Amino acid sequence: MKTYSQKASEVQREWYVIDATDQTLGRLSTQIATLLRGKHKPTFSPNLDGGDFVVVINAERLRLTGRKPEQKMYYRHSNYPGGFKAVSYKRMMTTHPDRVLRFAVKGMLPKTRLGRQQLTKLKIYAGPRHPHAAQQPKVYEPRPRG
Repeated sequence: MKTYSQKASEVQREWYVIDATDQTLGRLSTQIATLLRGKHKPTFSPNLDGGDFVVVINAERLRLTGRKPEQKMYYRHSNYPGGFKAVSYKRMMTTHPDRVLRFAVKGMLPKTRLGRQQLTKLKIYAGPRHPHAAQQPKVYEPRPRG
């Protein structure tokens, strides 16, 4: 019996909508990364983008545990002398709440062209509305902690 290997033309993509209200950042990010990569499917191939589209609403209502809301920082560098920048979690949530979740999920995907391609299937919105009703997304209930 030959081992089945899925082809790009055989991929069946679903659309899922996730409500991030009162969800923990890291636990939600791992489940989103699993959906984007397609690891929840029996036809998973690590070298193929077989994942689903994920729409996240209410990203501004994510939460962190402990003292992380006061201590967490986001760093970047422009590759110029003195180009180091640091932004706190609280400031990032007030200006760009979608980037907090995007950075968390991006760190869980492969650091290759495949990972960048999978990240394009993630749509994040700060509020409760999204423009993807035509795709008829299914409601995905994140697994509870336990």
